[in-house]
Amino acid sequence: QVHLVESGGDSVQAGGSLRLSCVASGVTYRRYCMGWFRQAPGKEREEVARIDGDGATRYVDSVKGRFTISKDNAKNTLSLQMNSLKPEDTAMYYCAASTWPYCSGSPSDFPYWGQGTQVTVSS
Repeated sequence: QVHLVESGGDSVQAGGSLRLSCVASGVTYRRYCMGWFRQAPGKEREEVARIDGDGATRYVDSVKGRFTISKDNAKNTLSLQMNSLKPEDTAMYYCAASTWPYCSGSPSDFPYWGQGTQVTVSS
């Protein structure tokens, strides 16, 4: 059974940094596409970043140059380093796992989800 647990969410001021982590059990990170999504109140869930099974990364335009996704295969941990945070980054952030090495940005590509970790950025 796949189990994803996120941590690292917090309340920070604009310009600050946070590092989110997602520890997985029951899934082998190095094989499958993994992603970070976020959902703000009243908005749809959107992909923030993903990393394919071959290590290729993709980011939504609004976070390019500020966020970095990475994975530690030995520790089965997915991370999201978030720098230069903005109030519009405020959302619940979710870790997600696919069962394919490559995936699109659609949430439907990810059958496994964590419970989420809250990020709040104040101006």
